[in-house]
Amino acid sequence: MNYSISEIQSQIVEDFSVFTEWLDKYAYLIELGKTLEPYNEKHKAEQNLIQGCQSRVWLNAELVEGKIIFTADSDAIITKGIIALLIRVFSGQAPQDIIGAELTFLDQIGLRENLSPTRANGLLSMVKQMKLYAVAFAAKERK
Repeated sequence: MNYSISEIQSQIVEDFSVFTEWLDKYAYLIELGKTLEPYNEKHKAEQNLIQGCQSRVWLNAELVEGKIIFTADSDAIITKGIIALLIRVFSGQAPQDIIGAELTFLDQIGLRENLSPTRANGLLSMVKQMKLYAVAFAAKERK
């Protein structure tokens, strides 16, 4: 079953609501990072690195039957958890849905306010890159 972006965000908020301490939320983020699909080494290329992230984050996107499938990896455990969350929200969604998505869960789970400024910037860079892929795929679909 395919869930909408807002349904997935609600699930994430619910998942995080069981934790009251931020250390527990960080531990959960690290666990999420471990659930990422193994990243194809051939995609660990310069053009797949997200600019604006302090740690190295590789992001790959493919359009499959009108849906974008994202894969990613990072050399930092917290960052890997963050990109795993974003993939959970965006992967398998149509480009137009990604472009128009409001990511409310980031503030609802307190992620943005509990990240260091450099990690928060990296988070924004990841979201921006995923939306740029969606814009590019949407433009290709219109041709």
